[in-house]
Amino acid sequence: MTNTYIVDGMTCGHCAQAVTNALKSLNDTADIQVDLEKKTVTVSGIDDDAAISEAVEDAGFDFKGKAE
Repeated sequence: MTNTYIVDGMTCGHCAQAVTNALKSLNDTADIQVDLEKKTVTVSGIDDDAAISEAVEDAGFDFKGKAE
Protein backbone atom coordinates (compact mmCIF):
# COMPACT_ATOMS: atom_id res chain seq x y z
CA MET A 1 0.00 0.00 0.00
CA THR A 2 1.22 3.50 -0.85
CA ASN A 3 0.17 6.62 1.05
CA THR A 4 1.21 10.26 0.82
CA TYR A 5 1.44 12.41 3.94
CA ILE A 6 1.88 16.13 4.53
CA VAL A 7 4.93 16.95 6.66
CA ASP A 8 5.77 20.53 7.63
CA GLY A 9 9.24 21.72 8.53
CA MET A 10 11.23 20.01 5.79
CA THR A 11 13.36 22.62 4.03
CA CYS A 12 16.46 20.89 2.68
CA GLY A 13 18.10 17.63 1.74
CA HIS A 14 19.17 17.01 5.32
CA CYS A 15 15.53 17.28 6.42
CA ALA A 16 14.48 14.85 3.72
CA GLN A 17 17.18 12.41 4.81
CA ALA A 18 16.16 12.71 8.47
CA VAL A 19 12.54 11.86 7.62
CA THR A 20 13.64 9.02 5.35
CA ASN A 21 15.90 7.56 8.05
CA ALA A 22 13.14 7.83 10.66
CA LEU A 23 10.71 5.95 8.44
CA LYS A 24 13.30 3.38 7.34
CA SER A 25 13.75 2.57 11.04
CA LEU A 26 10.19 1.19 10.90
CA ASN A 27 10.86 -0.92 7.81
CA ASP A 28 14.24 -0.75 6.10
CA THR A 29 12.79 -2.10 2.83
CA ALA A 30 10.10 0.60 2.60
CA ASP A 31 10.14 2.97 -0.36
CA ILE A 32 10.20 6.58 0.87
CA GLN A 33 9.87 9.54 -1.52
CA VAL A 34 10.19 13.07 -0.13
CA ASP A 35 8.95 16.10 -2.10
CA LEU A 36 10.29 19.22 -0.38
CA GLU A 37 8.37 21.60 -2.68
CA LYS A 38 5.00 19.98 -1.94
CA LYS A 39 5.96 19.20 1.69
CA THR A 40 4.93 15.58 1.22
CA VAL A 41 6.31 12.15 1.96
CA THR A 42 5.09 9.15 -0.03
CA VAL A 43 5.50 5.84 1.76
CA SER A 44 5.22 2.31 0.34
CA GLY A 45 5.71 -0.66 2.62
CA ILE A 46 4.54 0.78 5.95
CA ASP A 47 0.80 0.65 6.60
CA ASP A 48 0.70 1.96 10.18
CA ASP A 49 -0.29 5.64 10.09
CA ALA A 50 0.26 6.05 13.85
CA ALA A 51 3.80 4.66 13.63
CA ILE A 52 4.56 6.90 10.64
CA SER A 53 3.26 9.94 12.50
CA GLU A 54 5.30 9.11 15.60
CA ALA A 55 8.50 8.54 13.60
CA VAL A 56 8.10 11.84 11.73
CA GLU A 57 7.33 13.78 14.92
CA ASP A 58 10.25 12.14 16.76
CA ALA A 59 12.53 13.27 13.92
CA GLY A 60 11.47 16.86 14.67
CA PHE A 61 8.91 17.50 11.95
CA ASP A 62 5.20 18.32 12.01
CA PHE A 63 3.07 15.43 10.73
CA LYS A 64 -0.17 16.84 9.26
CA GLY A 65 -1.82 13.62 8.07
CA LYS A 66 -2.64 12.09 4.71
CA ALA A 67 -2.56 14.26 1.62
CA GLU A 68 -5.76 14.32 -0.39
